[in-house]
Amino acid sequence: MTPIVAVVGRPNVGKSTLFNRLSGTSLAIVDDQPGVTRDRHYASAHLHGRNVTLVDTGGFDPDSDDPMQQGIARHVRGAIEEADVVLCVLDGSAPPTDADREAVALLRRSEKPVVYAANKVDTAGKLGESAELYRLGIPELVAVSALHGRGTAELAAAIAGVLPPFAPSEEASADGIPRVALIGKPNAGKSSLFNRLAGEERALVDERPGTTRDPVDQRIKFAGRTFIVVDTAGIRRRSRVERGIELVSVMRSIRALERASVAVLMADASEGVSEQDARLVGLATDRRRALIVALNKMDTLGKAERAAAVDKARTDLAFARWAPIISISAKTGLGVNELMQKVGKASDELKRRVSTAELNRFFRSILERQPPPTQGGRAPRIYYLTQAESSPPLFIAWASFPERIKESYKRFVENQIRTAFGFDSVPVTVHYRARERRKHPGEEA
Repeated sequence: MTPIVAVVGRPNVGKSTLFNRLSGTSLAIVDDQPGVTRDRHYASAHLHGRNVTLVDTGGFDPDSDDPMQQGIARHVRGAIEEADVVLCVLDGSAPPTDADREAVALLRRSEKPVVYAANKVDTAGKLGESAELYRLGIPELVAVSALHGRGTAELAAAIAGVLPPFAPSEEASADGIPRVALIGKPNAGKSSLFNRLAGEERALVDERPGTTRDPVDQRIKFAGRTFIVVDTAGIRRRSRVERGIELVSVMRSIRALERASVAVLMADASEGVSEQDARLVGLATDRRRALIVALNKMDTLGKAERAAAVDKARTDLAFARWAPIISISAKTGLGVNELMQKVGKASDELKRRVSTAELNRFFRSILERQPPPTQGGRAPRIYYLTQAESSPPLFIAWASFPERIKESYKRFVENQIRTAFGFDSVPVTVHYRARERRKHPGEEA
């Protein structure tokens, strides 16, 4: 399980800047005006040798009468409740405020591990100003400048020091049984499919969205194989995630996805693939999970509408065009057998290994037919490929001038590997590494 680190603090202390700095992204909007971040942002980060999920929250001001600020406060409490570690960001260039005191008091009551950071300490001369924050009763303070990167390595080490001990994933301890997470928006039919597979009503089914709040696991058998299927809470657009209890459900759904080896995105065929569905697909691919898209409620559509729904889904999810799209009806059972066959196949693909000899026999024919294009006056050369990992498959291509290999050619290589070795439902990654050219005798170094 990847630990969750929630970034909290009052408005305009630089939480989003620090979130972007630690995650190496620019997902959170940064502005000098307080209150810009209203919803939570999620990003993967690597801190001092540990992988974590960072959660950026809005500015915490619990005494405000503004309904929007009260909603943000509920978001923050939900993030703290589900976090493994809390990073509390304070303004190191200003004295502590009442909102800072409220935030520190809330964190003490939560009994969660907390790392306190004094931000905006841009120079060593400002260390004295940040010392005033110790009046809050903070045991230890890490001085940082999110804007310039000062102190962020020390901050990452402090966070890593209070993370829960590393433990094998549940999937690895489940005797190799594939774990399948059903993800999607509320009311997409996840619980109906879960109950059909389980053969009983394990999950509450209701037409109203938001019925499922906690992930529910069920060990099932299909065609002689055993799977662990996880029904998760529906994940709505962030702007609609308001109640604290649903915030916790969202975090638990993301955890369920991280524990899974195969993700099944359930989408309502009558509504089409939404922007939020596409985000969930992105979440699954970022975590390199096998992925299958299930267009549910196909029994409510006519023949022409079904075809149109599949075509539109392929267009909307073009960035993950490798993921198979299956037409199903959890209510009638239409397509459920085909879906589970794909799930089993995807699980096998994750573990598949291709020998270096077989891989390079195939690749030599590809290079003869279409070598890498010349760029910058030099023609990159790929010497050989090898598979470094499985679950999911990772390949290494040793090449001269790998930085000159175009992205379009990299996509071509990935697609050729997929086609040749049957990686139909899993992410395939190819890393390009430089191999020095052998020098001839007498040639200058």
